[in-house]
Amino acid sequence: MTDAPKAVLEGGPDDLPDRIVPLTAPEPGPGPDIKIPFRGGYEHFRATARLRETTEGQLPVYEWWERTEVPG
Repeated sequence: MTDAPKAVLEGGPDDLPDRIVPLTAPEPGPGPDIKIPFRGGYEHFRATARLRETTEGQLPVYEWWERTEVPG
């Protein structure tokens, strides 16, 4: 088990494989969003003020807000 910070994801595709993900350094730009590669695109999740109790402990909740496609 790692001590790296994690988050729980809400919303987005029902078949997204992982709902508890590690938090990484934010990419340049506004907001500490999480971007998950999935099915030829990215699912984007934004931080909320909520916490949820999980098997990994109490984690911040990130909520799905959009999908972007990878060109090609």
